[in-house]
Amino acid sequence: MVNEIEDVPDISAEWYREVTAFAQSTPAWVRDAAEIATDALPALVMAVLVFGWWQARRGDDRRMALALLAPVAMVIAYLTSEGIKSLLRLRRPCWDLGDVATVASCPPYGDWSFPSNHATFAAAGAAGLVALWRGAMVVIAPVLALLAAFSRVFVGVHYPHDVAAGFMLGALVAPLVLLALRHPATALVAAMRRRPALAAVLTSPRQPAPPRGR
Repeated sequence: MVNEIEDVPDISAEWYREVTAFAQSTPAWVRDAAEIATDALPALVMAVLVFGWWQARRGDDRRMALALLAPVAMVIAYLTSEGIKSLLRLRRPCWDLGDVATVASCPPYGDWSFPSNHATFAAAGAAGLVALWRGAMVVIAPVLALLAAFSRVFVGVHYPHDVAAGFMLGALVAPLVLLALRHPATALVAAMRRRPALAAVLTSPRQPAPPRGR
């Protein structure tokens, strides 16, 4: 089938049709769960990062700096994605492919498609979680981020190339922010932990302040 939609690769439109058709073949509870999960992603990621901050209160200055930088990196990645969307103004698939049934309601006109903010947010969040916890999170976080990105195609609100671009954007921007700011952020945390008014937020009250990071 030849795609005649401007600025949309043929293979992306074809995959979009295949994924949305597969979504319609799944049980209703799967579609309902996917619709809820795909929109709950930002709140879930932020909840995990809050937990990371809480744990970092018992860690060294570097760990606390990463816990504070992770949401900053996510916001910067999101704003970058939103800026690109506003500049390119590419249309959603559900605006043009009226013959395709979607799980989620089609976003209103003006909520542009490329790149996917959700995919950007998910990949940036995964980068922050990996930097903060490492270990098994090196596998778990990227896999969950990929599932979150795929869900945007599954529910019918993005083309595959939208989520691929968003994922790569988040996976690039967030680590760059973490690398660029980790040293000044660590020094700032060390200084802030010496202030009684801020120590309660940055240090666990059940034990003395951890040694300053280098």
